[in-house]
Amino acid sequence: MDDCTLRTATAADLAHLTRIYAHAVLHGTATFELTPPDEAEMATRFAALMRQGYPYLVAEDHSERVLGYAYAGPFRNRPAFRWSVEDSIYLAPEATGQGVGRMLLSQLLKLCEAKGFRQMIAVIGDSENTPSIRLHERAGFRTIGIFQSSGFKFGRWIDTVFMQLDLGKGSKTLPDEAEFPGTMPE
Repeated sequence: MDDCTLRTATAADLAHLTRIYAHAVLHGTATFELTPPDEAEMATRFAALMRQGYPYLVAEDHSERVLGYAYAGPFRNRPAFRWSVEDSIYLAPEATGQGVGRMLLSQLLKLCEAKGFRQMIAVIGDSENTPSIRLHERAGFRTIGIFQSSGFKFGRWIDTVFMQLDLGKGSKTLPDEAEFPGTMPE
């Protein structure tokens, strides 16, 4: 999408983020949440990630309408995982298939690498979610496993697909603790 711009998300975007995520919860399997969180809960989640220094982006069109968002967060809360992040990307229904997800993921990868993270993990709801799987494959992710029938939503069992991408030096060198990119998750 040529007229799409990316920027850091702000608290002023929360109504848009909440709306986009609610649609994903109610109509898709990218998330295993069953009830959409309200704006207050989304604000709590947003503030926690921002406080810890994780990148959080929005894509908007020329009229400043939010088309989607992406962020990185802790893969897991144990200290040994501190060099790994998990990505999340959600698009407004009208923005799918237009390259917005690709733009968001590309910029998210750059920001995470610049912060010194070494691995990005994609946890994709539903092995039938081929647009998300292809998006990650095109960015260089490889499938590292599938948890079969690990979720139950919309009256059916849903797989969880795990994909992974080395960032920067990846596992080729040992990390320097002085370079740690952020604070530990709460």
